Amino acid sequence: MIHFLELKRLNAPYAEELKEACSRVIDSGWYILGSETKQFESQFAQFCGTKFCIGVANGLDALTLTLKAWIELGKVEKGDEVIVPANTYIASVLAVTEAGLTPVFVEPEERSHNICPQKIKDAVSSKTKVILPVHLYGQLADMKPIMEIAKEFDLLVLEDSAQAHGAELDGKKAGSWGDASGFSFYPGKNLGALGDGGAITTDDESLAKTLVALRNYGSHVKYENLYQGHNSRLDEIQSAMLAVKLKYLPTEIANRRKVAEFYRSEINNPLISLPEVDLQSAHVWHLFVVRTEHREALANHLIEHGVQTQVHYPIVPYKQEAYREYQHISLPLAERLQDEVLSIPISPYIDIEEQKKVITAMNSFMI
Repeated sequence: MIHFLELKRLNAPYAEELKEACSRVIDSGWYILGSETKQFESQFAQFCGTKFCIGVANGLDALTLTLKAWIELGKVEKGDEVIVPANTYIASVLAVTEAGLTPVFVEPEERSHNICPQKIKDAVSSKTKVILPVHLYGQLADMKPIMEIAKEFDLLVLEDSAQAHGAELDGKKAGSWGDASGFSFYPGKNLGALGDGGAITTDDESLAKTLVALRNYGSHVKYENLYQGHNSRLDEIQSAMLAVKLKYLPTEIANRRKVAEFYRSEINNPLISLPEVDLQSAHVWHLFVVRTEHREALANHLIEHGVQTQVHYPIVPYKQEAYREYQHISLPLAERLQDEVLSIPISPYIDIEEQKKVITAMNSFMI
């Protein structure tokens, strides 16, 4: 069986370094907001090309705390609108509502599945304050026109870069395009911890200082609290292990691109639409997502041939019971994608024989 993702196999090449990193933290006797976190924050900011990185507990908190920080700084008011992709994972929307803001759902582009810039522009109202583009599957959203729209309407941009560590366009990496960006280090991400973790990148010093306080009970000095904050801190052990894995991320991205190119050159089935990409450096292939009108049949065919798959994502956020007040919305492309997308195995370690097995199974599918 070719598993969709094997975390043990993913971390095996670095197992000894990861164990050494854990031992170093254990022996230090300092486990929260210490030197390991500071070092990783510095390294990840440098990797992304930003001035600041603030480690937090997870990717959802990274987005939520950024929005709350902008409220504290007077840049956004509760009830203001945030434009979000209609076909994103629900966490992008949860961050908006947790901050007391209003999501406005926008259709994606057909080719990339990322949020459509023209649809963003059409959705801007007098209450709009933030655009939240999500770099789905590892491919950067079309950030140049998005940033132009933000400038035209004086809007903030919060990138959701949870799936796009290292994706790059015109020399700018994911996390350095907007006013801020949220990252997830969930274990299955391209840069994954061995537990939960997240971070915010930004060039805005005032935002960074506010976030440093907000993640730590709203405190800038011990026992003094500027804000009604949160307990959301990237711990020392996860920071140490992420620093190990960050060293190997460029090589892993290169391996993912080789697998993706092999798939795209060899899968040739008229019943299956392959992902499209304009520029390889803009895509880090967190997921390899195909489309078909026969998804259930294809998934069953693949499992019969020893290939696991997953669906990202089977229900759009505004059709979830959690957001039943938005269920009257109709966005045809987002809803078509929820019924047609299927993710097949891709990772830095999947070997050539496994890739060939996936390709053979895909090409042998018929109705």
